[in-house]
Amino acid sequence: MSLDNLDENSEFIPLMSSKDEEEIHKEKIPDELAILPLRNSVLFPGVVIPITAGRDSSIALIKDANNGDKIIGVVAQKNEAVEDPSITDLYEVGTVAKILKILKMPDGNTTVILQGTKRFRVGELLQKEPYIKTTTQVFKEDRSAINNPEFEAIIDSIREKSLEIIQLNPALPSEASFAIKNIESKTFLLNFISSNLDMEVPDKQVLLDEPDLKERALLTLKKLEVEKQRLELKQDIQSKTRSDMDKQQREYYLHQQLKTIQEELGGAYGEEIEELKEKAKKKKWSKEIAEKFEKELGRLQRMNPQVAEYSVQRNYLDLMIELPWNTYSQDKFDLKRAQKILDRDHSGMEKVKERIIEHLAVLKIKGDMKSPILCLYGPPGVGKTSLGHSIAEALGRKYVRMSLGGLRDEAEIRGHRKTYIGAMPGRIIQGIKNAGTSNPVFILDEIDKLGKSHQGDPSSAMLEVLDPEQNTKFHDNYLEVGYDLSKVLFIATANNIWDVPWALRDRMELIQLTGYTLQEKVEIARKHLLPKQLKEHGLTNRDLKLGRKQLELVIDSYTRESGVRGLEKRIAKLVRFAAKSIAMEEPYNPALTNEDLLRILGVSHMGRDKYEKSDVAGVVTGLAWTQTGGDILYIESIISKGKGMSITGNLGNVMKESATIALEYIKANAANFGINPKVFNAYKVHIHVPEGATPKDGPSAGIAMLTSLVSVFTQRKIKTRLAMTGEITLRGKVLPVGGIKEKILAAKRANIKELILCKENQKDVEEIKSKYLKGLTFHYVTEMSEVIEIALLKQKVKHAIRFDFDK
Repeated sequence: MSLDNLDENSEFIPLMSSKDEEEIHKEKIPDELAILPLRNSVLFPGVVIPITAGRDSSIALIKDANNGDKIIGVVAQKNEAVEDPSITDLYEVGTVAKILKILKMPDGNTTVILQGTKRFRVGELLQKEPYIKTTTQVFKEDRSAINNPEFEAIIDSIREKSLEIIQLNPALPSEASFAIKNIESKTFLLNFISSNLDMEVPDKQVLLDEPDLKERALLTLKKLEVEKQRLELKQDIQSKTRSDMDKQQREYYLHQQLKTIQEELGGAYGEEIEELKEKAKKKKWSKEIAEKFEKELGRLQRMNPQVAEYSVQRNYLDLMIELPWNTYSQDKFDLKRAQKILDRDHSGMEKVKERIIEHLAVLKIKGDMKSPILCLYGPPGVGKTSLGHSIAEALGRKYVRMSLGGLRDEAEIRGHRKTYIGAMPGRIIQGIKNAGTSNPVFILDEIDKLGKSHQGDPSSAMLEVLDPEQNTKFHDNYLEVGYDLSKVLFIATANNIWDVPWALRDRMELIQLTGYTLQEKVEIARKHLLPKQLKEHGLTNRDLKLGRKQLELVIDSYTRESGVRGLEKRIAKLVRFAAKSIAMEEPYNPALTNEDLLRILGVSHMGRDKYEKSDVAGVVTGLAWTQTGGDILYIESIISKGKGMSITGNLGNVMKESATIALEYIKANAANFGINPKVFNAYKVHIHVPEGATPKDGPSAGIAMLTSLVSVFTQRKIKTRLAMTGEITLRGKVLPVGGIKEKILAAKRANIKELILCKENQKDVEEIKSKYLKGLTFHYVTEMSEVIEIALLKQKVKHAIRFDFDK
């Protein structure tokens, strides 16, 4: 093998043969040796290595030895960081070496070429300065296995592994394989390979320390196997990396070519792509969304702008860019200002206003929270939808409204898959995009009017939208990635909450909006409806004036509703009268009187819910709840010769059952009511509820039916201006019912003075402001006997029936 750094006259140093090894083995180790410490290598017998001497002690040692017999001892350091090692810093076993050549390098260092001869053990220290000198001890080596067939097999394996490693490691020169093939000596081959293995100094020193030749060979074979596996793994990794790099370079080249071709075909194509990239840099989206956008943008780049799919892909990317990812409007935390805005725009609605102020208060303290999902339900015209505008203004948020009435296609909520031409995102995502922020006030109007068809069930799709645990990752079929709706303030509106599926109801915070009282309607008309109509018709408040008395007359005589839509229409007609008079230059009185109202609005047809006094037995005023608010109804009973009971008036099953319960209870307790039991077999009773074209049902007319039947069987008078509502049982108990506020408002409109309610409904009455209850007397009962005692007078009606068996 040749050595680097030799001058032109240097000779080749031949590989050690078996004969050379035998001669060296017979040589005697000197009794004393100068010790040259090696920092990061181990010298093995027979191996030639170059050593750069940097320490002054090492340079002095080499000079003295070169001038003498050129024999030194080479021992590895335990710690290469030690600059001036002592004998304790060296390993115990080293190698006797012969100096072959000394070279002066251009940088001033001295390089010495050494060849190892025999192992030895370091003995006693003889001198420290100018370099270490010690006695030597013979290293006893077990060479008994040298001619063993097993040892020869191990050596062959070592040779094969070494050649494989040379093939795998590009850093090793190909000449090394020739050297290994030409080494005859088994022990020298072992030492040569051990010296050139990529191992740390302590691991090499273990091989040098091993006295048993066979064991040393096995250790070397194990090290070779580990080295081979490491190189194979490294080569595999490099191969994969190189393959990926080649693929990336190829794709880049193809993309550049494709870009050039598409620019030629599509003109401004490149500008579009760059515009999308610039807009994408400004978006506040997550890593997941950014990766999705890059992927879809790459797909767009590979498309021909002339194909139909290009516009679909472009529209999709435009949507991703236009959506306000993680963009939120700043909430206004001035609670007093918010309260003023809500009070300014809407009268009453205390529960809703309180809930919005509570939400603002929590946001102000905590800084961040999921928005509540509210559902405002109540009769039409009470301001459920318009309340959304006020809430948005109070919070300082954008306003979005989505009408759900008659919606039958699930895709309206979730969108269509973008693979179809003309596909669009759902209306939820479109609303968010139009709002420009991810936390608007979103009105879901008429949620109880959602339909269902073969195209899916929109109410089921709304379950994800209105679930705070799910809407953080709302999945739109068109968008294909989750969008966070948790900061959106959803406000749903409904007239009949029972038409909303129970699973959807369970996800919302239900707030009931009841009808307005007469006083509230007057205030709404004065502050909102009249100014609004004057403005819409181009008039001022000087052109038309309506006093409280006139507004009360319009409300009382021309409207019958819980809300104010009908009232607004009547006011609009009055404003149009003023506008026509001004346009035609006709004289009119801007301050309208009652007579003017009658002339403009015509005769009132809204008198049927007024109380009607009756001197006939068996006519009782009941209270009912309808979708338009509260109403009064009359329960009429009459008896005639015969047997049994008949019921008319388009009544539902529950109401018919109430009549049956009332009659059976009276039969069972006839003595308590002063009724002769014979009357039940001698007379047939007929119950009727007027307005037969209107379906009626529910248990709340129970006590009214009971009172009507007792009155007709006893022919006793019923107290005037009295109304009642409550469910009855066979045990004689009175149970609570719903819709109390609407029923009380209906009673006030009908000029009722006294009301009989279940004791448990007292809490509902206490929630109503006392000023709205003025002029009403409430009787709270728990037993049906108490109802009879309050409602029936002792005196008989005029022309009372005289039963035959009373004679």
